[in-house]
Amino acid sequence: MNFSQYIREIGRGATGAGSLPREEAERLYGAMLDGGVPDLELGAIILALRMKGETREEMLGFLAAAEARTYMLERPASEVRPVVLPSYNGARKGANLTPLLALMLHHFGIPVLVHGLLEGFGRVTTGHVFRELGIMPATSFHQVQQTMAKGGLAFAPLSLLCPGLTDQLALRARLGLRNCAHSLVKLLDPFAGQGVLVAAATHPPYLDLMRDILQERNQRALLLRGTEGEPFANPKRRPKIEHIRDGFCTTLFEAEHDSIKSLPHLPDGADARTTAQWMLKVLDGSIPLPMPVANQLVCCLYASGAARDFNEAKALVAIESKGASLATAAGDIHVGTH
Repeated sequence: MNFSQYIREIGRGATGAGSLPREEAERLYGAMLDGGVPDLELGAIILALRMKGETREEMLGFLAAAEARTYMLERPASEVRPVVLPSYNGARKGANLTPLLALMLHHFGIPVLVHGLLEGFGRVTTGHVFRELGIMPATSFHQVQQTMAKGGLAFAPLSLLCPGLTDQLALRARLGLRNCAHSLVKLLDPFAGQGVLVAAATHPPYLDLMRDILQERNQRALLLRGTEGEPFANPKRRPKIEHIRDGFCTTLFEAEHDSIKSLPHLPDGADARTTAQWMLKVLDGSIPLPMPVANQLVCCLYASGAARDFNEAKALVAIESKGASLATAAGDIHVGTH
């Protein structure tokens, strides 16, 4: 491949750069994932894309290339779809509640796949919290598949699913900047579209891009602005939660904008041990589940098919949370399409 032609096209700055067609983007990113691009050209391509920003067509091509190199899992033999939680950011300011969401989903009998990185680069990762809870990362693809077949909860390091994307993420340590792989992993459903992807955008502009991509690909997904980039609802103030299915997008919960009347009971620290101990108290009913996370749980039950409809999902979570107020709070649903 002649990589200079790609660099000429995308490397002319934010205003002069062109965009790659979907097929060319897939071809280029496939070479990047396969290790077929020399370091000099690879760095130039990554920086050029970073400067101009990836387009929808480019991201669709990149994602197609990534999926073609991802080991795909078989969906569990159940009417309930597995929920996929991509966890790549970790937490620094507050507690990482992705493990709590995963555990609550598993409690309701939903197969859960969490995929992410083992290294947190100074942040508290889902893997760190899982370890405190006695949940170890899978060591083989076969182990992940077995756990999923039993309808369980598995934490799969990305290296087991897509080594090429793992290498792309690792480039951040050398270049000092994120690259498009950091967005692609949040759109990765290793069940080949048979799961329910919880897609969390880090910044508001990415919500529109991720929504377009998910709708174009007819993926089953829940879309929200993540908490520090993690796929759980901000426990202090609920974000907008959208349900994407068959190319249509429906708002299940609008974002909360009112002043916070009372703060939820949250961990005293953000370290893995404190977070894990707090989660155990939530699971045994000693501490109430933060309402925004309960709302997100309702959405997951509905989207996965664990509940027959949205009202049943609200009722199930309300009963389990030992708080009838959940059903009332969930009643202010606004339904709309984009």
